[in-house]
Amino acid sequence: MKYLIVGLGNIGNEYSHTRHNIGFAAVDYIAQQQNLVFESDRYAYTCSFKYKGKTIILAKPTTYMNLSGKAVRYHLDKHKIPLSNLMVIADDKDIPLGTFKIKSKGTGGSHNGINHIVTILNSINFARLRIGIGNDFAKGYQVDFVLGRFETNEIEQIKPCIEESYEIVKDFATQGIDRTMNLHNRKKQNQEKKVD
Repeated sequence: MKYLIVGLGNIGNEYSHTRHNIGFAAVDYIAQQQNLVFESDRYAYTCSFKYKGKTIILAKPTTYMNLSGKAVRYHLDKHKIPLSNLMVIADDKDIPLGTFKIKSKGTGGSHNGINHIVTILNSINFARLRIGIGNDFAKGYQVDFVLGRFETNEIEQIKPCIEESYEIVKDFATQGIDRTMNLHNRKKQNQEKKVD
């Protein structure tokens, strides 16, 4: 059984470590935990590992964000992976910084990368891990904010989400999306209640 985990972002040094590249950061972290190195593949950098009998393929599209669907479609077809075994990791400005939300389906909202995937796949029925980057920007400065780099204090807030993405991906591959949502979304809610 194979699973495709796609972290969204833009290639190039000018986009490295920006808020919009949080998907890249998540799959980079997962690859590091497995001592993997991404290799250039068609439409994406990819690597893979086995976990409890499952093959987990990590991908970072090289198409730029707005054409992410090309990479997703190609690698789903190449590896004969069903839509139910796809998870997309992306930033979300409508979720508070330092939090995340796992969903089994849905539109892309204002996220051009996810919207392109929805269009190319002609489906909203794929899992996604949405990592909050917050919306601390003045009106008209959304692009600057999203394509800007995290402040030092923000990096500390986002780090636990990046680290948990590894556990989320492993649970998704072994327990399915519903169980993964129950485990991790609830866990996050409980943590937020303790902070309150």
